[in-house]
Amino acid sequence: MENGLIFTGRRILVTGATGGIGSAVVRELVQHGATVLAHGRNTDTLEALATETGCETITFNIEEEDSVASALNGIEIWGVVNSAGFGGEIATPMSTDIEVFDRVISVNTRGALLVTKYATTSMVAAGKGGAIVNISSQAALIALWGHISYAASKAALDSITRSSSLELGQYGIRVNSVNPTVVLTDISRDHWTQPHIAGPFLDRMPLGRWATPEEVARPITFLLSDWASMITGVTLPIDGGFTIV
Repeated sequence: MENGLIFTGRRILVTGATGGIGSAVVRELVQHGATVLAHGRNTDTLEALATETGCETITFNIEEEDSVASALNGIEIWGVVNSAGFGGEIATPMSTDIEVFDRVISVNTRGALLVTKYATTSMVAAGKGGAIVNISSQAALIALWGHISYAASKAALDSITRSSSLELGQYGIRVNSVNPTVVLTDISRDHWTQPHIAGPFLDRMPLGRWATPEEVARPITFLLSDWASMITGVTLPIDGGFTIV
């Protein structure tokens, strides 16, 4: 399987492709021959990514089922990376804003399920198998201060990963999650760069540094590839060892 990382002839949908991790995934997959269908909210950023990489683009509202269904209807897709996300707020159980909680669940959990629902309809019909990778978080695996809404959304996403892998395996479709540590994107930078937050966090991590978008994109590419052909239903920490401590 020498060419296991080659995706020639395979169209892979990447949601949230205008974000730091999503755009890194697009670049990595294009480099390995995939036809990438990049989704995002910011059309200017999306078009710039298309100009840079040659990816195709698609827009839909990930929180509206009719929008997702209409956009994906009739499109042959071999793989999916559910990267669209909303960070929500830093709050305790006592102070959490339930409207924010609802939106975090709507984007991170419900949105990923909607995309999976309509993408796999065409994947099953095509009969060519495929692969899905959901971008979860280390917050789904351990307790983090202030992350009650975000952690709940990602833990639910990991559960969706396991259930989907069970249901879709009969069609040759593999489903996995990756659970990254902090990547300093626009969503996370303000909180995690505060000295009183960053210091104790990095001191606890065996590798002692933040992850880069590329360090998340490469394991995603592996899980999509034929080199991971017997891997399904896993949640893979990409966390510098943080969750083992």
